Amino acid sequence: MARVVVSVMPKPEILDPQGKAVHGALPRLGFTGVSDVRQGKRFELEVAEVTDAVLAEVEKMAETLLSNPVIENFTVTVEDQQS
Repeated sequence: MARVVVSVMPKPEILDPQGKAVHGALPRLGFTGVSDVRQGKRFELEVAEVTDAVLAEVEKMAETLLSNPVIENFTVTVEDQQS
């Protein structure tokens, strides 16, 4: 089995109110040194094997269901591949 990860983040020009809220809360909780926070989503997909066809299918999933391409960017990575 292998794990393919789709990470989805708001595009840089899109406001991120959740990230701003976290950024504002950090100093109140005693955490310093963080200049910005952006909040996104992570999807872990377990697949039998990683092939070019499987990665193309995951890209299609990310474009049509897992992200909103108008306001979000995504990346697809292979995190774990076991024999």
